[in-house]
Amino acid sequence: MRAALILGAAVWEGGEPSPTLRRRTLHALGLWRRGEADLLVPCGGLGRHPPTEAEAMRRLLIAEGVPDAAMLLEDRSTSTLENLRMARALLGDRPVVIVTDRTHAPRARLIARGLGMDAVTSSPPLRGGRWRTTLRQALREVPATALALWRLRRR
Repeated sequence: MRAALILGAAVWEGGEPSPTLRRRTLHALGLWRRGEADLLVPCGGLGRHPPTEAEAMRRLLIAEGVPDAAMLLEDRSTSTLENLRMARALLGDRPVVIVTDRTHAPRARLIARGLGMDAVTSSPPLRGGRWRTTLRQALREVPATALALWRLRRR
C-alpha cells in the first residue's frame, strides 16, 4: 500500500488553507477513503502565515473524519526537494503517491525518482482553479525543473 504525500502550498492569513492546498488535501482524502493510500503524509513547513502547511492540512483532514493515527506530518520543509527528502526519511523505501497539481507533478516525480523513491503522482482536476494561477504555475515549472535537475546531479 502506498502512502500519500501531500505537497504543501500557501496557508493564508488566519490559518486558512489556500484553494491549492485545500484541493490537494481533499484529493488525498479521496485516495485514502477509496483505499488507494493507507497513510496520509501532509508535507510543508511554516510559510508567510501560521500554522505550518502540514498542520493546516491535518486540521482539514481531521474535520473530514481522518484519525490522527492515519497521518504522519512532515512539517519542516520549505521546498519540493525538502518535502520529498524529509518524507523519505520518515517513510524509508515505502512506495508513495505524491499528491500535487498537474503542473507540478512531473517535477515532483523527477525529484522523487532522483532520490530513489518508488513514486507515482496523482493530481486533483484543474477545474475550480483560476486559469491565471494555473498558467503562472505552469510557467514557473520550466526554470524550477531545470534547477531541480541541476541540484539532483550535484548530490
